[in-house]
Amino acid sequence: MQSATGKKKISSLSMDEKEYKKVAKKHEPSRPIFKNCLKAFFVGGTICLIGQAIQEAFMAGMHMTSKEAASPTVAVMILISVILTCLGVYDKIAQWAGAGTAVPVTGFANSMCSAALEHRAEGLVLGVGANMFKLAGSVIVFGVVAAFIVGIVYAFLGFGGGHL
Repeated sequence: MQSATGKKKISSLSMDEKEYKKVAKKHEPSRPIFKNCLKAFFVGGTICLIGQAIQEAFMAGMHMTSKEAASPTVAVMILISVILTCLGVYDKIAQWAGAGTAVPVTGFANSMCSAALEHRAEGLVLGVGANMFKLAGSVIVFGVVAAFIVGIVYAFLGFGGGHL
């Protein structure tokens, strides 16, 4: 509101930022932090346990080494995550468990699949492709840059070479 002189009038109902934060904090519901941590821990651990069971199955059933079974295990975990996302199950688990479902492989697959499903009406290229890689792009770039820096450090320290 402005007065006839052009100066702003301060209403008696206005409050400064500190007062607002104090009132907002008083009315904010409390968060069960310990309970949320336990849910995240157990759900994340269960996802990892399932991954380990799949890897053990590949090792026993197909006579693979641990290193050989790693790639098909990751592929199966991604497939399971995408299927559960398409059915709407993964998002419900994530809503309940919070950060526990952000286990790198399954959480990343869920975020990519969710973006693809959300924008599929816009077409394959401009909808699915463009929006799916909004999140993935930053993760991929970070991974490539981190791998490059680690490679440079290893080369300078003399760890590089064919001893893998």
